[in-house]
Amino acid sequence: MSIRNKFLLNPARATLVVIDVQEKLCAAMDQSVLAQLTKNAGILLESAAELGVPVIFTEQYVKGLGPTLNELRSRAPAAPAIEKMSFSCCGNEAFIKHLKDSDRTQIIIAGMETHVCVLQTVIDLLAEGFDVHVVKDAVMSRSNDNRQTAMEAMTLAGAIPTSTESVVFQLLRVAGTDSFKKLSKLVK
Repeated sequence: MSIRNKFLLNPARATLVVIDVQEKLCAAMDQSVLAQLTKNAGILLESAAELGVPVIFTEQYVKGLGPTLNELRSRAPAAPAIEKMSFSCCGNEAFIKHLKDSDRTQIIIAGMETHVCVLQTVIDLLAEGFDVHVVKDAVMSRSNDNRQTAMEAMTLAGAIPTSTESVVFQLLRVAGTDSFKKLSKLVK
């Protein structure tokens, strides 16, 4: 595999996964950090819609934690929301089957909590052979120390740390298109 294929996102090979940004879990988070995550995840969702990148939402124990925030869910209403009990999304057979059936090899990760569900999912996706891009400004934990430790662990394991703006411009590839004009306004 070439370094370009691993490190540069391609809309024809990418899938966006938004992990567990759920109502009751959000209530336990630092609200200013949550606002940034929600804003950046919204930008990722709009970019995915514009560029034809599939989206998957996951929801941990919906009965206890509630559904995905409507602010995000409404930006990709046709995307599946896969409920899970395992911390790793890959513990749900429907999730991993959905990814493997898509023949897409690049997974863009946003969500929470970074040191639990995000970390375990990323490690499992790497073990399955996916190229995983963790959007640092679109993942969070209740504690920034936990988030930072998980980011370091995922990077050591082979995940690619990235940012919302990097994802958008990698997926766009070129300036001057209608998509560029629409999406570049989101990151100003």
